[in-house]
Amino acid sequence: MKIRNKILIYFSSTVIALSAISFVLIYLLFSEYREEEFQQQQNEKIKYTIGLITDFKDMSEELSFLMDEQNINDFYDEKLLVFDSQKDLIFSSLDDLPITHSNEILNQLSPSKRWIETKDGNYDLIGVYVENNGKSYYAISKAYDEFGYSKMYYLRTVLTGLFIAITVIVLFVSFFLSNAISKPITRLAEQLTRTDLSSEKPVELDPDTSSYELNYLTDRFNELLRRTNTAFSFQRHTIHHISHELKTPVAVLVSELEKTKNTIHDPLLESRLDNLVNKAKSLGEIINVLLEISKIESGQDIQKTKLRTDEILFDLISELASIYPDFHFEIRYTPDTFNEDRLILTANKMLLKQAFLNLLTNCVTYGTENRAEIHLDCSSPEQLRIAVINHGNPVSKEEENYLFHRFFRGENSRGKLGFGLGLVLTQRIIRFHNGSVSYQNPSGDENIFEVVFTNKV
Repeated sequence: MKIRNKILIYFSSTVIALSAISFVLIYLLFSEYREEEFQQQQNEKIKYTIGLITDFKDMSEELSFLMDEQNINDFYDEKLLVFDSQKDLIFSSLDDLPITHSNEILNQLSPSKRWIETKDGNYDLIGVYVENNGKSYYAISKAYDEFGYSKMYYLRTVLTGLFIAITVIVLFVSFFLSNAISKPITRLAEQLTRTDLSSEKPVELDPDTSSYELNYLTDRFNELLRRTNTAFSFQRHTIHHISHELKTPVAVLVSELEKTKNTIHDPLLESRLDNLVNKAKSLGEIINVLLEISKIESGQDIQKTKLRTDEILFDLISELASIYPDFHFEIRYTPDTFNEDRLILTANKMLLKQAFLNLLTNCVTYGTENRAEIHLDCSSPEQLRIAVINHGNPVSKEEENYLFHRFFRGENSRGKLGFGLGLVLTQRIIRFHNGSVSYQNPSGDENIFEVVFTNKV
């Protein structure tokens, strides 16, 4: 995930979550406050009513109802019951609102338990024990707090609106901040992508930011670029100089071997000298390949010509037959009929020949049978697929990830000569020709190296 998206998600989700939690707490606290305040209002009315009953106990019952009519609008919807010390009903308000659990609440009230509060739907229901002028009274009040619920509805609406507004603002601010924070990092990554390590003097990175951390990181990257460029430059020049130095002695060696072969008449010795000459020439070709690759890395143009891929393969098979006469390669074409122009590549013959030579030599070195197959798939006009198939100990799944790394040699290479550079060299040559190379082990001991060229001509 991009760092910009992480900043956006983490910051916005944290602020929005905290806002939501805060608003919920505010609403819950207000709800508790409303309930407590309204129950205290109910309690005050109970005490007031009991006080009136005590003060006017000698008056007629009509006066009690007149008092009730006078106070009936105190609460929107209320029922009040007052009982004497024997828990006999002595007053009931005019409302016909039922109190279904009045007997249970009345039975629980006592001088030791003076307060009971509960809810009946949206109604607040309380039971109290009150002493007035030395007398004991029990009262039950059930009422609906219309004004309190109206304030809660208004508060809920305001908090919801504020939450939506804060969410929109936080998302906008998070997007702005994430872009501002990640922009220098993105610019730094883009500069790294465009940096050509193979150039003689790569452009140093410029983060264009006042951030100390990014400036420090950029300085370290620039230092690493300078060191890397120095190492690449040393490697390029070293390979170039060593290759030049080796060309002459190898050429002399080939010449001396050929002269020696012409002066003797022993068939067995001539055959061995032929093998030595071929191997020396192969060494010379590898040196030339290294020279060409060093030219590629230094940015020089490499000559390319149009050539037929199968002709290169036939030449290699013929050369390998003189060195490994018991090993046989079989070339197959797919489909049976196709346009032969699909076999033509615009490539450097020496480089391409070396790449295929490495693959064919691997068949001989690591194969358990004295045969291998080369499949040329010409069915697509945009692609040419070449599969080199042999049978032998396969590369494990863990080793496949390192197969094209320098100096890597798998378990199947134990006891065999090599330096682990052949496939690396092959991959670089194939990529230079706008292609790719991959390894497959579809079943058992079958090993397949597939080379795919695109936009061939």
